Amino acid sequence: MQSIASKIVVLGTGGTIAGTSLDAADNVGYTAAQLEVSSLVRAVPPLADVPLEAEQVAQVDSKDMSHAVWRALALRCAHHLARPEVAGVVITHGTDTLEETAWFLQRVLAPAKPIVLTAAMRPATALQSDGPQNLLDAVCVARSAVASGVVAVLGGQVHGARDVRKVHPYRLDAFSSGDAGPIGHVEEGELRVFRAWPHGDALGVAALPADVSAWPRVEIVTSHSGADGAIVRALCAIGAKGLVVAATGNGTLHAELEAALLDAQRQGVKVLRSTRCCGGRVLAADSDALPAADDLIPVKARVELLLQLL
Repeated sequence: MQSIASKIVVLGTGGTIAGTSLDAADNVGYTAAQLEVSSLVRAVPPLADVPLEAEQVAQVDSKDMSHAVWRALALRCAHHLARPEVAGVVITHGTDTLEETAWFLQRVLAPAKPIVLTAAMRPATALQSDGPQNLLDAVCVARSAVASGVVAVLGGQVHGARDVRKVHPYRLDAFSSGDAGPIGHVEEGELRVFRAWPHGDALGVAALPADVSAWPRVEIVTSHSGADGAIVRALCAIGAKGLVVAATGNGTLHAELEAALLDAQRQGVKVLRSTRCCGGRVLAADSDALPAADDLIPVKARVELLLQLL
């Protein structure tokens, strides 16, 4: 008899995993978001034996990911995870903004059941597309009784929502969990776990305004040689409610940029310091005038600040 929680729901959003090219040898000159998620599932023969449903939530190149799609995804994930027969949700996604979507869903839902994002660096028409194996591995994780929270599965590795980041523009092993390392590996259909799954308090989908134009504007600025406060002042002038700064080193800032950010903070704009560095975290001090984002990379610090401001 089939277990009460055995079904997997696969939600499609587009991306390279659903992309096509006229030339099978072309791994970069393709068009993303061309195939329906149902086609992706059918292209993986072992999934024919898995009880699953496929649903198209969006069809976008993930560089064009929007708050509207984020909200729709959160609602559909919450809906399906509430069904007793559903063991977990898999989301097919583009690689460009996968790390942002993962952190958004973790903070909004913090699910007890797994939400597994997967993607591909090569289109579905490539000679050696990585999408089918990634999708199969993602379903393996979503079916696991020990899995929970929002994770990403790519290249046989399981990355937590907080840690995952894209670190290479085109290599197959394009994702990393930085200093934290992966949660686990998928090895020939078996899940090997190294550390704890994502957890935390859920903001809840009710906190997401239906009118996404009402969501606060949160932007990212960068500290660099020759930086000044002009961009900060311009963003404040158009109504930015939050600013994340990709700082140098351990959260250090060009003096002119820092002055503008402090002025913005005095005017009520929320500011958060992340780092341009590929690894590590910003170590906070009691004397800090601008709060630190700890180990959140700039794009995830932006998601965090956005949700704090809702």
